[in-house]
Amino acid sequence: MKRTEIIAWLKETNPDRLERLWRQADDTRRQCVGDEIHLRGLVEIGNYCVRSCGYCGLSVQGSHPQRYRMSESEIMDCAHQAETYGYGTAVLQAGEDPGLTAEFVESVVRRIKTETSLAVTLSLGERRDDELARWRAAGADRYLLRFETSDPELYETIHPSLPGVKSDRFALLKRLRSMGYEIGSGVMIGIPGQTWEMLATDIEMFAELDLDMIGVGPYIAHPDTPLGRDTRQAPDGQQAANTEKMTYKVVALARLVCPAANIPSTTALATLNLAQGRELGLQRGANVVMPNLTPVQYREFYEIYPAKACIRETSSDCRRCMNMRILSIGRVPGTGRGDSPNYQKKARTAE
Repeated sequence: MKRTEIIAWLKETNPDRLERLWRQADDTRRQCVGDEIHLRGLVEIGNYCVRSCGYCGLSVQGSHPQRYRMSESEIMDCAHQAETYGYGTAVLQAGEDPGLTAEFVESVVRRIKTETSLAVTLSLGERRDDELARWRAAGADRYLLRFETSDPELYETIHPSLPGVKSDRFALLKRLRSMGYEIGSGVMIGIPGQTWEMLATDIEMFAELDLDMIGVGPYIAHPDTPLGRDTRQAPDGQQAANTEKMTYKVVALARLVCPAANIPSTTALATLNLAQGRELGLQRGANVVMPNLTPVQYREFYEIYPAKACIRETSSDCRRCMNMRILSIGRVPGTGRGDSPNYQKKARTAE
C-alpha cells in the first residue's frame, strides 16, 4: 500500500468509504488468518517499573497507591486456569522491572511449558540480550515490545531513555527475531504532537519489521503523569486523533499491510466503547482477544491509564463475556496455540 493511500485512509471521514476499508480488512483477515478468534490469557504479573514514561500510571515517578509482584505459585495458578478455559496462550506482562529477575522468569516459563500445553508470550520491556536468550531457551515463544512511535524525537518525549542507555526498540525487535521469538510490536495513536505522516510511517514500519503480532491502541495518558494534562497539538491541523474510529482505521490498515499477522482487539478499545469496542475491532481486521486472568486483588493496581475496562470482573466472568461476544458476531473461539501464520510461514521457509 502506498504511503499516500495510508494517509488518505487515516484522514477519511466519509462513512461509505470507511465501510469499504472495514470490508477490505475483514475480507483479508478471513482469507489470511481465518474465522477463529484466538484467546490469550493475560496475567499482569507486576506493576513495578524503572521507566519514567510521561503518560503511564506505572511510571517510577508516579504516586502509585500499591506496588506488587505476583508469586510463582500465583502465576502458575493463572496458567493452569488458562489451560482449563481453553486459551492457547499465557501472556505475562509487567512494567520494566529488574526485580523480576532472569532466574524467576526462567523458572516460571519452564513450569508453564512443562505443566501445560500453552504458548508463552512475554511483555516485560527492554531486557538484556542474555536474559531474553535465556527465556527463549526455557521455552518462551513470543515477545511483545511496542515501539509506540517511529519518530525518535516524539518517542524520547513520551518515553525518556534510562540514564546512560539509548533505547533502540527496532534493533531489539530484530534481535528477538534472530533468537527465534515470534515478535510483536505496535504503537499508540494520537500522541500529542503525532502527525498523520508519523502515523503513516508507523504503519509502514509494521510491514518493514514483518511483524507476527501487532497491537495498537489510542493514546490515553494517566492524569497523574506529566503528559496527563498535555494540550500540545501538531501544527496546521496535522495532529492524529486518539479516537475510537482512528484506532479502527489503524487496525484495518495493519491488517492490510501485514495480512498474516495476529492482531488483537484490545482492552483500550473496550475502555473507549465497552458495549461494542472489541466486537467492532474484530470486524475490522483483528483476530485476537486477551481475557484478563490477573487476580482481582491486583487488577486495579495495574493502572497504565484510568478507567480501564473490566478491572472488577473475575477471570470466570471475563471468559464467559468474551465467548458470548465472539459468538455474537458469528465467529468462533480459536483452538490450539494460535501461532501467527506469518511466523509459521517464515519457520517453514527456514527449514
